Amino acid sequence: QVQLVESGGGLVQAGGSLRLSCADSGRTFSSHAMGWFRQAPGKEREFVAAITWSGGNTYYADSVKGRFTISRDNAKNTVYLQMNSLKPEDTAVYYCAAHGSMRALVLGQYDYWGQGTQVTVSS
Repeated sequence: QVQLVESGGGLVQAGGSLRLSCADSGRTFSSHAMGWFRQAPGKEREFVAAITWSGGNTYYADSVKGRFTISRDNAKNTVYLQMNSLKPEDTAVYYCAAHGSMRALVLGQYDYWGQGTQVTVSS
């Protein structure tokens, strides 16, 4: 179900930074784990990062580990993805998603999702 709204996408040069935000539309549960996925044209959707409802645990795909940081502010019902040292291969539509289980979310299962925000990294 589309109940999350992503923002912050745009065009940046390789090596640059960008921060994405994902806001609850008002119909999701605050206790859900949150995560980010991305999909490039002609490619399958891939997992990027996830965070537990408390923010105490995070998990990252090897391709972004050390460059991306996921965080959340439950008071604002918002999750963030700080992307540093961006590479052209990071170009994709980024989606946020939510699930009651972080384990399930990391595996690609979700109860809620957004419509995505485009991130383009130029050479």
